[in-house]
Amino acid sequence: MGAFLQLWAIQALLPTLAVYFRATESAVSLTVSATTLAVTVTAPVIGVVADTLGRRRIIVVALFLLVVPTALIGAAQSLDQIVALRFVQGLLLPPVFAVAVAYIGDEFPHARIATVTATYTTGSVLGGFLGRFLAGWIGDLGGWRTAFFVLAALSLACAVMVAATLPREQRFVRVDGLVRSLAMTAQHFRDPRLAATFAIGFGVLFSFVTLFTYINFHLAAPPFSLSPGWLGSLFVSYAFGLFTTPLTGPLVARLGRRGLVLAALGTWGLGTLLTLVPHMAPIFVGLVVSACSGFFCQAVSTGYVAATATEARSSAVGLYVTSYYLGGTAGAVIGGLAWRGGGWLGCVLLLWAMLIAKAACILRFWRDPIAVPNRAGNI
Repeated sequence: MGAFLQLWAIQALLPTLAVYFRATESAVSLTVSATTLAVTVTAPVIGVVADTLGRRRIIVVALFLLVVPTALIGAAQSLDQIVALRFVQGLLLPPVFAVAVAYIGDEFPHARIATVTATYTTGSVLGGFLGRFLAGWIGDLGGWRTAFFVLAALSLACAVMVAATLPREQRFVRVDGLVRSLAMTAQHFRDPRLAATFAIGFGVLFSFVTLFTYINFHLAAPPFSLSPGWLGSLFVSYAFGLFTTPLTGPLVARLGRRGLVLAALGTWGLGTLLTLVPHMAPIFVGLVVSACSGFFCQAVSTGYVAATATEARSSAVGLYVTSYYLGGTAGAVIGGLAWRGGGWLGCVLLLWAMLIAKAACILRFWRDPIAVPNRAGNI
């Protein structure tokens, strides 16, 4: 949760920063894209490093370091400084959330990976929601600088808690040297199950960004004409993931990974169709259904990577994270083309095309991973 508090929190403060620094919307939006760019660049590299040095050490050090740029943003004197510090934040995020999934894959029995990954995803949903919520309200009450100082304090508290409670690795098998780790990273693409899962991760954030970016333009126009405040309230739909994501483990046990994700893709498609209804109630329901479906896909996909990659799990998860955030960038760009070409209907058609592509990847390539003993003889 500590990492995801920082990732999207600044979204709630973008209008405030634009006024404060007398900047355009496109200039202020760099504070978001700088972070996602850094995540994309860092994720596969940190996976290689973690496979060599160990998971717990990387996670704890990164959480403590994350406090520094967060606090410095509160003291920044220019928008360029904030953009640079947000880039530094992005460099420190994959060492937390990418390596954490690999840690789960190593340290928990194969049968529990889906459940534990779902719990981790629930924490990420909570962090993403609280980051936006707290930054917005604290920014209103005490100013945007105070918001970042509070977020830095919360990050420090999370770092201390993780350092005190996260057990040391028991099943981690160190990769001998960075060269060997890099070679094993390249081998992940030779496993069609992993390559397909990377593509699915790309599609998950592609769909999220397309949906939750361009629905704002749709609802800001007549007949809805929603204000920015009401548009921001749409992110409440994310909070429903706190209640549904913990169901991932039991549902995987009943339906299997393929069955659950295919069902989630189906409900996601129905949710996008509801957003075409010209009334707010079904649109909000559609957003909730879409958000919950997307979180199911994300929880199962990250767990599938951890369970499928029998070696160099950190680099495998790092490649998944890279694909995931590349998908978000593509969703913003291609979603914009769909919006300009066909309005919200064009965006929904694009979403359906991506959902069908993800379903095809799962049907063609996914199989339930087989538990393989590690070198210590554990499953």
